[in-house]
Amino acid sequence: MCPRFSAVVAGFALVTALAAATARAQSSIAIDERLAAAAHLGVGDRVVLTSEPGVRGDTFVVGAITRRGADPSEVARDGYRVRLHLGDLQRLLGAGDRVSRFAVASTDPARTLERINSVAFGFRAYPSAEIAVRTSKTFRVLRRFHAAIGVITIVASAIFLLCILLLKVDERRRDIAALRLMGVSRTSVITMVVCEAALISLVGTAFGAVVGWVGSLVINWHYQGVYHTPLTFSLVTPGILTFAAALSIVLGLGAGLAAATRLVRRPPLALLGR
Repeated sequence: MCPRFSAVVAGFALVTALAAATARAQSSIAIDERLAAAAHLGVGDRVVLTSEPGVRGDTFVVGAITRRGADPSEVARDGYRVRLHLGDLQRLLGAGDRVSRFAVASTDPARTLERINSVAFGFRAYPSAEIAVRTSKTFRVLRRFHAAIGVITIVASAIFLLCILLLKVDERRRDIAALRLMGVSRTSVITMVVCEAALISLVGTAFGAVVGWVGSLVINWHYQGVYHTPLTFSLVTPGILTFAAALSIVLGLGAGLAAATRLVRRPPLALLGR
């Protein structure tokens, strides 16, 4: 072989190796914003990734910084996410043609699911809805726990409201006795007390809605900053406000009716202490 030709071949091989190394060095990755903030990384920075500590890794360029999605299952995870191209990931891990899981979009999910499970061996396919249910069992338990707390709170607040109205109406027994002696009927007295209770319930609902809205803003601001996620932790919806207003009015009317009925059953002179 001609020495000059050998030198050309060697030079070509060297250029090819340098090009491959440069291509590997210029391979881009995407990191999440938590990792970018913790490691002070930005787009264009170079990082070295290895599959194990102490092992020589590959150099990559940060091509994008992603934001964590609003997924409740990822809130409590403290790990960082790095997204690589499939070829780079296989080369880095040394596990070619092997994956733990992957997603497939199909125009006929039921038929595709049946065919995969009947033919494939070693893994099983699930619809995305079933996977969502399997991964959200913890949150379903928390939802039931919160519902139980809500029921207990409503019952306790109803008892507290009834006690307050009984005390307030009892303090006005002299006024009610005077109205009764003037000829005002029991129905009119009950209606007056019930209307006042309903008005107080509406004012309390409005005040509670403002407090809940402000508290929701504070909760979301705090925990979204702690977990670096756009997930909404607290939400005040029109449905919640409507339910709260209706429940407050019903409880107020019931408590006012009970307190007024208890008081008008007594004779006017007995209310005056005679």
